[in-house]
Amino acid sequence: MVNLTIDGLAIRAPKGTTIMEAAAQNNIAIPKLCFLKEINEIAACRVCVVELEGKERLITACNNVVEEGMVIYTNSPKVRRDRRNTVQLILSQHDCKCATCFRNGNCALQNIASDLNIHELPFEERLERQPWDQNFPLIRDSAKCIKCMRCVQICDKVQSLNIWDLEGTGSRSTINVTGHRTIGEADCSLCGQCITHCPVGALHERDDTEQVWQAIADPKKVVVAQVAPAVRAAWGEQLGLSRDEATVGKIMDSLKRMGVDYVFDTTFSADLTIMEEGTEFLGRFTRGETKEKPMFTSCCPGWIRFIKSQYPHLVPQLSTAKSPQQMFGAVMKSYFAQAIGRSPEDIYTLSIMPCVAKKGERNMELFDGEYAGHDVDAVLTTRELVRMMRSAHIRPDTLVDRPCDALMQAGSGAGVIFGATGGVMEAALRTAYYVVMGENPPADAFKQVRSQGQGTGVTTAEFHLGDAVVRTAVVSGLGNTRKLLEQIEKGEVSYDFVEVMACPGGCVGGGGQPIHDGEELAFERGKNLYALDSSAALRFSHENPDVQRLYAEYLGEPMSHRAHQLLHTDHNAWTMPRRQR
Repeated sequence: MVNLTIDGLAIRAPKGTTIMEAAAQNNIAIPKLCFLKEINEIAACRVCVVELEGKERLITACNNVVEEGMVIYTNSPKVRRDRRNTVQLILSQHDCKCATCFRNGNCALQNIASDLNIHELPFEERLERQPWDQNFPLIRDSAKCIKCMRCVQICDKVQSLNIWDLEGTGSRSTINVTGHRTIGEADCSLCGQCITHCPVGALHERDDTEQVWQAIADPKKVVVAQVAPAVRAAWGEQLGLSRDEATVGKIMDSLKRMGVDYVFDTTFSADLTIMEEGTEFLGRFTRGETKEKPMFTSCCPGWIRFIKSQYPHLVPQLSTAKSPQQMFGAVMKSYFAQAIGRSPEDIYTLSIMPCVAKKGERNMELFDGEYAGHDVDAVLTTRELVRMMRSAHIRPDTLVDRPCDALMQAGSGAGVIFGATGGVMEAALRTAYYVVMGENPPADAFKQVRSQGQGTGVTTAEFHLGDAVVRTAVVSGLGNTRKLLEQIEKGEVSYDFVEVMACPGGCVGGGGQPIHDGEELAFERGKNLYALDSSAALRFSHENPDVQRLYAEYLGEPMSHRAHQLLHTDHNAWTMPRRQR
C-alpha cells in the first residue's frame, strides 16, 4: 500500500493506483473529459491536472500513479487557473450553441464549464466545419468535436473497425473517417459505440422524430409502433424513473398519448424469430451443415454489416431469418393490415430501438403481392423516444401501465431476454429442446450462456438435445467477434450455433441507449431483463398463443413458403463497403 495526502486527507491506496482512482475512492472528484479506463488514458484534454507539492509543473491525474509521500492538491488556485484556461481554450474550438445540441444537459464539457463558472471566452472562436451526409444514420458535427480521441479508441480497441482517425498536427489536428473516405464509403457497422462514448454532442444518431410526428398527424396513415426488449431496461434512466417504475406498459401509454394508433411489444416478433431461426438451425444441424462452420444468428444489423464487410465469405453461414424488427414490420404490412381492413400502404410501422444500426436496417425492401416498400418506415432510438415524450410535455409520473393492442399482444420471457447478450441463444435452445424432445426443459436449463459480467466477451457451452451435442458460443462486441471468427477460421475452435451482438453486453448496451458518461450499464440492464423473464407467465416462444394463431391462420408452419416470403431475407441483396484484409 502507498501512503499519500490528497487535499489534506491522509490516504492509503494500492500500488499502481492512479491519482484519479485514489481520489475517487475517497470521494474526491477530479474532472475529466477524455479519460476512459483502459481505453483512452492519454491525458489529451489535461482537464484532470493536479498540483504535486514540490513540483513546479502540474501533472495529469488520470495516468500518473500514486507514490509514497505524495502531497496532492486537486483544486488549488494554480490548478483552478490552469484548468479554467484549458477549458476556455477547448470552448473556443467548440460550437457552444448548447440549447440546440442533442447533449444539452448531459454533456461533460458543459458540466465542467459550469462548475468552473465560465461565462465568457477570452479567446477567438475558431470552429471547424466538415461536410457530412445528413442522411446517414450516424451524424458527426465537427464543430463540436474536442479531439478527445474517445471515438478513435473505442472503435479501434473495442470494436476493431478503425473507422475514425486523427488527421493533421497541432492546432490543425482533427478527427475524420480513416483512409480519406466519406462515412458512406466506410465499413462502419453503425454500432453507435462512438456516440455513447463521446463526452459532447459531436456524434449523434440521425434524428427522425419530426418524420414520425408528421406520420402521426397524417389522417391517411395508421401508425403502428413496436418497442424492443432492451428499451424497457433503459428508457427511465433519462427521466429519473427506477427500474420498477419504468415499465414497458408506460412506454405504450406514452406512445398512445402522442397519437400512435396501435402499440405492440417486439417480444412478439422475437418469439416469431425463434420459431423461424430455431427451426432453420435444427434443419442445418441435423443435415450436418454445422460440422465445419456454425450457423450464425442474424438479429443484429451491426453484426450483419460487420460480417458483410470483414468476412464476406462467411455470409452463407448466417441464418436467413430477418431480425425481430423486420419480421414485425413484414407482419404488420400483411397479416395485420388484412385483419384491420387497410392496405399495406396505409400502415406506417415505427420501431423504438436501442440501436443506431436499426436505422440502416430499415432500408431493407419488402415486396409482397402488389406492395413494394419497406418492412419498417421509421426507427427511433431510446433517446429519441424520450425526446418525443418531452416535446409532448408528457410527465413521467402521470404515465400508467397500458397493455399492448390485440392480435399481437402476447410475448414470452424468452422474447424479453433478446435484449441481453446470450438471450437469443437461450431462447432458441429452449424451443429447440421442445421440438426435439417433445417437452419443455426447465426454463433456466440453458442459463450457462448468460454473461457473467460487464467484461464478458465470449461464453461457450455444450448442451445435449436427445442423443446429439450442440456446441454453442455467444459473443458481444465486434473486437471479441473478430477474435472468435479468426479462431473459427483457423480451426482452433468449432461450434454449431453462434450468437453475435455488435454492442458489448448486447442490445441493452446499444448505441441508441441513454448515455452515462464513463459508465457501462449493459450488464445491469441485462439483469433487469432476466428478472422480467423469470417472472413472466410465458417462458417459451413456442407457447406464445398469438404466434401460434399467426401460423394457424396465415403462415402455415415455420419455414413454410409464406414464412420465407415474409420472414426471411437474402443477405446478398445489398452491399457493404469492404475492408481490404
